[in-house]
Amino acid sequence: MKYRSRSEIVGLLLDAANGGGATKTKLMYRAYLSFNQLREYLALLVENELMEYEEGMRTYRTTEKGIRLLQIQNQMAPINYVKK
Repeated sequence: MKYRSRSEIVGLLLDAANGGGATKTKLMYRAYLSFNQLREYLALLVENELMEYEEGMRTYRTTEKGIRLLQIQNQMAPINYVKK
């Protein structure tokens, strides 16, 4: 597996939790993370209000702020840099 940037991993997590929400297990598998890595990323995302935890459902959901970040990432993705 190739090395991934933090922003790529954050994008995968936000995308996985977008819509109906996702459990920790689903997020782990979608982003190919260990449980310890997932805990660190979830703490960061919740702290920055990009995701929220739904107590009753025990799921994580992408917030409006997180959706905006995901849209910005998707707009930037097709950019190809010309090597000189």
